Amino acid sequence: MHVFVAGATGAMGVPLVRRLVAAGHRVTGLTRREAKRPLLERLGATAAVADVFDRERLGAVLQEARPEAVVHLLTALPEQGPMRASDLVLTNRLRIEGTKNLVEASIAAGVQRLVAESIILVYGFGLHGPEPLTEEHPVARTSPRPWLQPTIDAGLALEETVLSAARTGKLEGVVLRYGFIYGAEAGSTQLTTRMVKKRRMPLIGDGSGLWSWIHLEDVATATIAALEKGRSGEIYNIVDDEPVTWRDYLFHMAEVLGAPRPFRLPTWIFRLVAPYAAVALTSRLPTSNAKARRELGWQPAYPTYREGLATLAR
Repeated sequence: MHVFVAGATGAMGVPLVRRLVAAGHRVTGLTRREAKRPLLERLGATAAVADVFDRERLGAVLQEARPEAVVHLLTALPEQGPMRASDLVLTNRLRIEGTKNLVEASIAAGVQRLVAESIILVYGFGLHGPEPLTEEHPVARTSPRPWLQPTIDAGLALEETVLSAARTGKLEGVVLRYGFIYGAEAGSTQLTTRMVKKRRMPLIGDGSGLWSWIHLEDVATATIAALEKGRSGEIYNIVDDEPVTWRDYLFHMAEVLGAPRPFRLPTWIFRLVAPYAAVALTSRLPTSNAKARRELGWQPAYPTYREGLATLAR
C-alpha cells in the first residue's frame, strides 16, 4: 500500500513511518520544511514538501504521489505540551482548515482511505464518572470554561469533515481518538523525565486527575490497523487498558528513574501559570479501547503505563 503521512516528522509520525516502511509499504511523508527531507529519507520514505494551508501546493503533491491512503497526524503543539489555550491556536486551525484542505486534496487525487487523528478530549474536560468512556458517549458541545471550547470544537470539526466525506462515499474516512501520548521519543515525555529527575515536576493538587494514555509505538500499530481494517465512517478510541491518576503516573515515573517523588503544588497556583494544563491535569477521562480491540484486531504492546514507563530506564 502507498501511504501518504501528513505530519510524518512529528512525534507520532516518525514511529508510524518507521513501521510502515518495515512492513513493506511505500510511504510519502508530508513536511512543511525542506530541512526535514533528510529525516524522511533516512526513514525510508519519500518527502513531499508543502504547507497544508497552501491548497494549490498540497493538491499538487498529492496528485504527484497518488497514494492509496492518507494518514492525518497534523498538529503544532509546543514541545512541552500546551500550557495555555493560546498554545493550541495553530493546532485548532490545522484541525479545522488543514483537515478540510487535506480531505479535498485527497478526494481530488483519488485517495481511497483517510485515517485522521482526533483526541479523547472531545468528550469534554472535567470529572467524568468511573465507567470508561466509549465511542457512544456524547461529545462536549459546551464547556464550563469558554476558552476551552475552541479546542473541543476544532477536534469535532476535524471529525465531521472526515466522516462527512465517508457518508457521501467520496473516500473511506476513519477517525481515531487518541489518548494522551507518551514515550521516549515524545518531547513532552522527555521534558517530564528531565523535570522529574530534578524534582521540578509538581504533583497538581492531590493528583487525582485520571487520564487514559497511549504509547507512541501503540499509536503506530493502531493507525496501521485502522488503515487495514477500520470501517469507513467509524470512530475508534485508541488508548491503553488502564486509566491512571496523575499521582500514580508521576510516582511510578520517579521510581523507574530512581528520582525522588514529586512535590505537591496547590492547583490554584498552577492554574495561574498554566491554566489549560491545570484543567487537563485535574480532569478525569477514563476511556475504553474495547471497540478498537474488537474491530481492528489491535492490542497495545504497552497495555498500561507501567510497561510503557519501563522503557524510559533502558
